[in-house]
Amino acid sequence: MTESLDALTRDQVAARLSGSPWERVTLIRQGAEGGVAEAQAVWAQMLLDRGEPEQGFSWFNKAAAQGHLMALNMVGRCYDLGWGTRVDKARAAECFGVAATRGLDWAMYNYGTALALGEGVAEDKAAALAWFEKAAALGNVKAVNHVGSFHEDGWVVPRDMARAAECYAKAAEGGDFRGAFNHARMLLGDGCVGEAREWLGKALATGTPAFREKVSAWLRENGHEALAA
Repeated sequence: MTESLDALTRDQVAARLSGSPWERVTLIRQGAEGGVAEAQAVWAQMLLDRGEPEQGFSWFNKAAAQGHLMALNMVGRCYDLGWGTRVDKARAAECFGVAATRGLDWAMYNYGTALALGEGVAEDKAAALAWFEKAAALGNVKAVNHVGSFHEDGWVVPRDMARAAECYAKAAEGGDFRGAFNHARMLLGDGCVGEAREWLGKALATGTPAFREKVSAWLRENGHEALAA
């Protein structure tokens, strides 16, 4: 017979969450099946991570239906990338937009990205920057990096390399691997090779394989063969 979550005290729940992996998974699944939105969102992510995207998508939807904003954002990610469902950029943008409007920084970042690229919604770089700035104000370092890109490239705002460098440094210090690479680029431009090497190392240590390949190619193309090696 399954023990009801309602019968557990706060201390008992904490003990199980700090116990063995089996105890944690059992408790989270029990909570999800019992209708706890946070548990449903966590369980959905676990299913996604272990290669069961259809089940993960289903549980994200259940949590989102209860108003769980991160779950709604993840429903959008599933539609965006085809995790457990068909790719539907318009539906993804809709999910991001709702969660962003309700205050979730990651949804603001994802909605800003959709607007910047015109994926599932009309391209609107001004609106994209506004959402990136809102997410950045909440501490989202990936959004901070994007704000830097807008200022470096002169999208919507006047080109401002000092502002771009400031944003990249902040994103890098916050742990964003793309921010670390962009910060390293700025440092290389200023001749600070040693410091740039340190940030490149951090970017490569945490970036994806595809990202690492792009970094190496950029270094070679821009005369930094020693760093690329």
